[in-house]
Amino acid sequence: MSQNSAIEWTESTWNPVTGCTKISDGCQHCYAERMTKRLKAMGSAHYAHGFKLAVHRDSLELPLKWKKPQIIFVNSMSDLFHKDVPDAFIQDMFEVMKKAYWHKFQVLTKRSERLLCMSKELTWADNILMGVTIENEKHLNRLAHLKKTGAKTKFLSLEPLLGPLPGLNLKGIDWVIVGGESGPGARPMKPEWVTGLRDNCFKSSVPFFFKQWGGVRKKKAGRSLDGKIYSQKPVVLAV
Repeated sequence: MSQNSAIEWTESTWNPVTGCTKISDGCQHCYAERMTKRLKAMGSAHYAHGFKLAVHRDSLELPLKWKKPQIIFVNSMSDLFHKDVPDAFIQDMFEVMKKAYWHKFQVLTKRSERLLCMSKELTWADNILMGVTIENEKHLNRLAHLKKTGAKTKFLSLEPLLGPLPGLNLKGIDWVIVGGESGPGARPMKPEWVTGLRDNCFKSSVPFFFKQWGGVRKKKAGRSLDGKIYSQKPVVLAV
């Protein structure tokens, strides 16, 4: 587990699964893959096989040992619903999240089909936030899948935002995060894509979090939108 995460919308990370495979446009410049190369070079045991998917049962119960309440991003270095993660392990992770009731867990996936298929087999505790990544209109099916799950709090990560998402139906969605791609080869994000989503969130009374403009120098680009920082969060994260 990693404390003091640099990801703006969380506090810590928990990675019982590492490694992944690319499945859509947003995966092209995967930050987790870049970070894995560095961690492997540093000799980190969980990354000895690089970005090949691996399950780490020794990390399964870490949140139960972390007594200070945290907002925790689950599997920042992978995708929990990857086809190679056993059903039983996913169920075990959900049970741990339920037991660690003093934390808030943020689960994010691009594999919404499997998420929906497993939804009835999972324990949807109040402290589990479930989200899907949507980078452009080609992947709006993920939103439909998310809405059909049993998650109590549902959110969207529109990052890296690679195209406009006009008229996004936010009914049943509790939070929207928007961000541009960063790092080598970052694809640009147009301001009107972001302002359109912000306005839709306001119209729909959905908390809006603008993470970053991105680019090769993301810190210089910052996260100010029309001269304002948007860091809104759902009620479950405010208590």
